[in-house]
Amino acid sequence: MILEQVDDNHKIPFELLELADPSRSQIEEYIKTGQCYIAKLNSKLIGSIVLKELTPTTIEIKNIVVNESFQNKGYGKQLLRYVHEIALRSMYKKIVIGTGNSSIKQLALYQKEGFEICRIEKDFFIDNYNQPFFENGIQCKHMIILEKEI
Repeated sequence: MILEQVDDNHKIPFELLELADPSRSQIEEYIKTGQCYIAKLNSKLIGSIVLKELTPTTIEIKNIVVNESFQNKGYGKQLLRYVHEIALRSMYKKIVIGTGNSSIKQLALYQKEGFEICRIEKDFFIDNYNQPFFENGIQCKHMIILEKEI
């Protein structure tokens, strides 16, 4: 798998990013100030990451997604490790990621990769999204924020 930064030669993979964040308007907002990367395997788009600097020492993963047909094969873990490498090279000290209370697999993956829950933003998805959405039979209401010290 190779990771390429999106530039004028690449199109933002909105449909892929919407698998992780159902709000096109939210994605469009954080794409403006973030850096988008695409992951390819044998020239096939399999995933994407959007990163945004929060402070000179902290970077946030705004979106991380693996195409459904490539999920559960270790690519999400690989993407997280790429973010760690990017953060190290850029001298960041901390990586932050937020996910929904209903994102059970993602919460497990992030914690296995060294992220720790630091806070919960109650009703984030209710207040910031037009339509309710569900994962694993659970309404996504709250944003769980996790951090990883580098």
